[in-house]
Amino acid sequence: MHAYGEGDHVVLGGVRIAHERGVVAHSDGDVVIHALCDALLGALALGDIGVHFPPSDDRWKDADSRQFLRHCRALLAERGWEVGNADVTVVCERPKVAPHAAAMRANLAGDLGVDVDAISVKATTSEKLGFTGRGEGLAAMAVALLVRA
Repeated sequence: MHAYGEGDHVVLGGVRIAHERGVVAHSDGDVVIHALCDALLGALALGDIGVHFPPSDDRWKDADSRQFLRHCRALLAERGWEVGNADVTVVCERPKVAPHAAAMRANLAGDLGVDVDAISVKATTSEKLGFTGRGEGLAAMAVALLVRA
C-alpha cells in the first residue's frame, strides 16, 4: 500500500495512469507489482520486496518496479519454478483500474514469461471505508501459484 502525495499520475502494473495525485514511495510505487513480488518471494520463502530492494538503498530511488518483477522471475527460474497463474486485486476508489487492466496483464505476463491468460488484474473499492475509502492511498493484494519448471 502507498499513500497518495504530490504528483499527476500513478503507476499500476507498469502502466502510467493519469491521476490527480501521485504516491509517496521510494520506487515508482507500483502497488500491483509490489504485491505480486511479495507473493512470489513469499512462495519461495525468500522474504519480501524490502529485503531485495530496500528503501534505504538509493539505487532503487524512483526505480521502475518492473525490474523487481523480472528479478523475481529469475529467482523462480534459479530454483526450478515458474508462475502457473497469478491474481492481483487493487483496492482504491480512484483511479479506475478496469480501462487499464489489459495493459497491466500484458506487462506482468511479459515480465514473468507466461501467457497473458495466466494473469488476472482486477479492482475493488473499500466502500468509502479506511484510508483507501477516504482517497488517502491505494493498496493491492496478490496470490500466485508456482509450478515446477
